[in-house]
Amino acid sequence: MILLKGGQTLCAGKLAPMDVLIEGSRIVRVARDIDSPGAMLFDMHGCWVAPGAVDVHAHLREPGYAHKETIYSGTRSAAKGGITAVMSMPNLDPCPDSIENLAVQTAIIAKDAAIRVYPYASLTKAEKGESLSDIRQLSKLVKAFSDDGRCVNNIRLLEQAMRIVRECGGIIASHSEAAGYAGTEAESVAVERECELVCKTGCRYHFCHLSTKKSFDAVRQAKSVGADITCEVMPHHLFLDEEDVKGNPNAKMSPPLRSKEDREYTVQALLDGTADMIATDHAPHAAAEKAMGFDKAPNGIIGFETLLPLVYTGMVKTGYADCKMMQKWVTESPASRFGIPYSIIEEGAVADIVALDIAVERVYKIDSTLSKSKNTPFSGSVLYGTPVLTLADGRIVYDTDRRMQ
Repeated sequence: MILLKGGQTLCAGKLAPMDVLIEGSRIVRVARDIDSPGAMLFDMHGCWVAPGAVDVHAHLREPGYAHKETIYSGTRSAAKGGITAVMSMPNLDPCPDSIENLAVQTAIIAKDAAIRVYPYASLTKAEKGESLSDIRQLSKLVKAFSDDGRCVNNIRLLEQAMRIVRECGGIIASHSEAAGYAGTEAESVAVERECELVCKTGCRYHFCHLSTKKSFDAVRQAKSVGADITCEVMPHHLFLDEEDVKGNPNAKMSPPLRSKEDREYTVQALLDGTADMIATDHAPHAAAEKAMGFDKAPNGIIGFETLLPLVYTGMVKTGYADCKMMQKWVTESPASRFGIPYSIIEEGAVADIVALDIAVERVYKIDSTLSKSKNTPFSGSVLYGTPVLTLADGRIVYDTDRRMQ
């Protein structure tokens, strides 16, 4: 048994001074001053004890690109970040566009993952946007479909995919970037036309990493007429803007950091409910790849270990949001949208739990990451809410120094 003592526990959207007792994979008691002789004790004073986060947009790179990240290293980095379930994007080799190719990835997950991993299948074969993957068969094995960083610009093919995915009860996650457009227009034009297709087909649809005012306005309008649409935002689009790039390849991502006005609008879209959730787009790259110079360096930054500290520091500690809103953004909304089991802190619930140290400020040091890659613009940031303990299905998957003797 494991006993978490002395923390402020997030129960039913409110913080209360409650201890949490875990036996096996389940929470068996939530109460004040629990005494359980023989239990493994952890000192949670100064901490929030909350449900683990669910990240619905991440790149684990394996199979195919293990020099950047592996399922072993990536899921341990996620666990260090307080994430207990993750959805992995399909830009892999082999690409999961068939049951046989998907099986290569799921075999590694079964062997090496520290937390639950839910793979995306690709929407089109090899993510080329030319012909559809085996959607009907794959829909029996995956939660969602995506071509990840490759927008499906063949509108007729995308509409066909939407109708099949709707028939199968699935969901499409889109990296919306219209071919032939530059800057913010590339995103907003794609979002606008895909919203129209969703209204036409009735498909369940999710927009990845939105970052512009026009995109959020299009989503808000589509939602107002009943379109089954959700969208996510990223910590880097919430807390950084184009002035923070300064030629740094570790601040290069797609969509890129936007203007101050778009950043502020992204925050507002999250607060008013237009944006439904926060995800990381954890995208590891090898140091040599990011060292090729800004123009040649690949897009993407890592994000597992900074997700919760950034959201706590930037949204809760600043007074923009409270603990209930944060839990909704990082756990409840992403899990509910994609049909992923998640924890709540109550008796009988699965013990997916993170303890966040909100009392002590820490400088995020990239050398301490458990990811294989170091590409982040947040190194050196002063943050609160750093995870100090993570449990997944009642197993200790990350621990610092909170064990009581």
